[in-house]
Amino acid sequence: MKTDIYTSSFLFILLMLISLPVLKAQELGELRLIDWEPKSMLVVKETEVLKPKFPVIDIHNHLAYFDNLDSLDHYLEQMDEAGVWMVISLDGFSENDFYKEHLEAINAVSNDRFKVFFSPDFTRIDEPDFGIDEARRLEEAVKMGARGMKIFKDLGLTLRDKTGEIVPVDDPRVDPLWAKCGELGIPVMIHTTDPKAFHAGPVDRFNERYDELHEHPEWSFYGDEFPSKDEVLEQRNRVFARHPNTIFIGAHVGNLPEELGRVAMWLEKYPNFYIDINARISELGRQPYTARRFMIQYQDRILFGTDTPPRAKAYRVHYRFLETDDEYFDPTPAHKLQGRWMIYGLYLPDEVLEKIYNKNALKIFSKFKGI
Repeated sequence: MKTDIYTSSFLFILLMLISLPVLKAQELGELRLIDWEPKSMLVVKETEVLKPKFPVIDIHNHLAYFDNLDSLDHYLEQMDEAGVWMVISLDGFSENDFYKEHLEAINAVSNDRFKVFFSPDFTRIDEPDFGIDEARRLEEAVKMGARGMKIFKDLGLTLRDKTGEIVPVDDPRVDPLWAKCGELGIPVMIHTTDPKAFHAGPVDRFNERYDELHEHPEWSFYGDEFPSKDEVLEQRNRVFARHPNTIFIGAHVGNLPEELGRVAMWLEKYPNFYIDINARISELGRQPYTARRFMIQYQDRILFGTDTPPRAKAYRVHYRFLETDDEYFDPTPAHKLQGRWMIYGLYLPDEVLEKIYNKNALKIFSKFKGI
């Protein structure tokens, strides 16, 4: 009889031990990783930088893409509030002559505070004399006020010609455009490939940008239908070598902020190559020692950019990152969620800040030969 009682008690206790985690889980509910927004318990210095130490030129923005040019007056107000001197819009599309509309819109507000870069129409790549014709349109845009050329990431990655093959960045049909930029003394802003996590593997538990790619699976360029990231970057670098008189600005820290050592090698090898920091302070800020050394060493080749609608709050996160030694803060308001990590300020010297904020951009723009 006692044995039965002991056995029953043991089984009851065992059942409770097994059930407790299940009951606790039911009580807490399930939490998806993409819904997890932990609040840090870390108590550290927080510096609010309302305006930068030096006037800012935002070399990388998309004023037409964000709001169809309907918010230029509002953007100007935000720029004034945040100490931004000038914003460059990269949306001067050749297709349907949109660059003319864009130039007209900024001229109506302020052609001193806004500038436009021309973007070629690569849907015409199969037309005879494509490069020559687009170079002629580029020159027309420059006469109207455009001050650079923008190349989007579809070149080399997704753009196909009539053969069905992907058009490489170094396709000779594009050479007249690179050459024309050198002739006119205007820079090329070139976006080639995306973050490593968008190329390096499937969207699974090992992918550090899972949140973004789960939300936007079309941002993944992993698979046999796409060329490798390295292959496309090599195509781009061959263009740098082939056109030494043309200045190229590698968007997004040369599109390889995860490997600053390789970006440094490119900067050493190609004197006509510059980079901007737009939409990548989340990458730079998680490697603060390496990034600080890199930005001090290459201070003459780095430009400020955001890739974000002109917004005082967004700019101020950038200033905090560049100017302070604050620790472990959220970069998301500067652009968007890009990874589940915080960043650290670089506390750059004033002479470096001034070059990144405006001097390097002014140096590039001063090369414009006029028409």
